[in-house]
Amino acid sequence: MTENLGLVAHAKEDVRVEALPEPQPGPSEAVVEIAYGGICGSDLHYWLHGAAGQSILREPMVLGHEVVGTVLAAAADGTGPAAGTPVAVHPATPIDDGSAPFPADRPNLSPAGTYLGSAARLPHTAGAFARRVALPARMLRALPEGLDLRLAALAEPAAVAWHGVGQAGDIAGARVLVIGAGPIGALAIAVARHHGAAEIVATDLHEHPRALAERLGARALDAMDADAIAAVHADVVIESSGTVPGLGAAISGARRGGTVVMLGLQRAGDIAVPMASAITRELTLVGSFRFNDELDDVLDALADGSLDAGAVISDELPIAEGLRALEVARDASVSSKVLLTFDAAEGDEGVRP
Repeated sequence: MTENLGLVAHAKEDVRVEALPEPQPGPSEAVVEIAYGGICGSDLHYWLHGAAGQSILREPMVLGHEVVGTVLAAAADGTGPAAGTPVAVHPATPIDDGSAPFPADRPNLSPAGTYLGSAARLPHTAGAFARRVALPARMLRALPEGLDLRLAALAEPAAVAWHGVGQAGDIAGARVLVIGAGPIGALAIAVARHHGAAEIVATDLHEHPRALAERLGARALDAMDADAIAAVHADVVIESSGTVPGLGAAISGARRGGTVVMLGLQRAGDIAVPMASAITRELTLVGSFRFNDELDDVLDALADGSLDAGAVISDELPIAEGLRALEVARDASVSSKVLLTFDAAEGDEGVRP
């Protein structure tokens, strides 16, 4: 059996490809052979800053939550998919510890919930960027017939986009503006098209994501062209850049009475946004955080081809080149969704803790 290589964050600017112990599953856990893992912005933050927002690395942690693979050993208690089943992973564990109320039908808002590859709690919740991992069987979703693992690797970030677009309600026939055409923004374009938007406009600072946006069916604008953005008058704006200027542009680009979905996570603390404009034009500003059961809808839509999102994948690199994969993913001017691959590759024997 090949070494169980994984990508482990130790501290700021200290991420290592390491040989990990073989997984030891509990009774309700399955062992999954990971095929693909998508690099998320949070993975980049742990690498570059030693933290993702207020989640600060305090111990080594395996990265990764956008993963798909095949069940090697089913859970001993008989729950979950059988061995040999290709699966996507829902990385959330909702927990109600009584610390704060949240709607029962929105478990993504549970304050004590955990997520794979998150340093929000101590001990940290290990991620799944490794060749073999033990995961709760309840996290596993069998792939629909005909959906290959590579395309299914988009399911988790696409579910984030699906949830965000859903926060605006029915967008059929609407003019939609997407601020930021990085991986989540690009997937929001694909979801908006799936949901029947009449027109989609997208902005970005870089030519590569603008070209991707156009390939996905949007009209692309330079994010620096404030006049062009203000002239869109969108019914719905999906702010996916997670930047202060992006949120300002989202408010500017919405029509009077429009809706702005704040999908991109802003930095902690106070930020300056044109709230007077939002108030006097009666905009609806709504947050969006992760997702709930949208993963199942996304898998079905990817399988039947109604969600056309494959173009979002820009690069694939083996786990042995995990650090190079992070470097590629950090450069939004040349990449979109970067996938790690976990099959055995020649030269792995040279990688050690």
